[in-house]
Amino acid sequence: MAIFTSQTPMLKKEEVKRQWYVIDAKGKVLGRLASLIAQRLRGKHRPDFTPNVDAGDFIVVINAEHIRLTGRKLDQKIYWRHSGYMGGLKLTPAKKMLESKPEEVIRLAVKRMLPKNRLGRKMLKKLKVYRGPKHPHQAQNPKPLEID
Repeated sequence: MAIFTSQTPMLKKEEVKRQWYVIDAKGKVLGRLASLIAQRLRGKHRPDFTPNVDAGDFIVVINAEHIRLTGRKLDQKIYWRHSGYMGGLKLTPAKKMLESKPEEVIRLAVKRMLPKNRLGRKMLKKLKVYRGPKHPHQAQNPKPLEID
């Protein structure tokens, strides 16, 4: 009979130290980028990951207008939303969405990879997406995060 004295470390929200990272989305594939961002927002890259604690980092994404979609998604993918009224379904093709709101394309891709609860909504608030190369978060000294 073995007796273990150490326990799995459980992170508390007061103990979390968050970093700021900036990611350049120029030429990156949407889904691969979104899954990496979702992991970072959730804190799964940390050795002390705890599922019920928001331990993720802040992510700033720049150059959202230069994101890539693979295959025929540019022509076939459709974003939809509903007003709640009869006949209130609004359909927007991915090509038009990328031209008008590229920030929303990245935000939606990441949002759909996070948990669908209060904690997921809290994690999504740490994502900042900008169309061009400029962002207003210089004061936080974000570190560049390289993606292969």
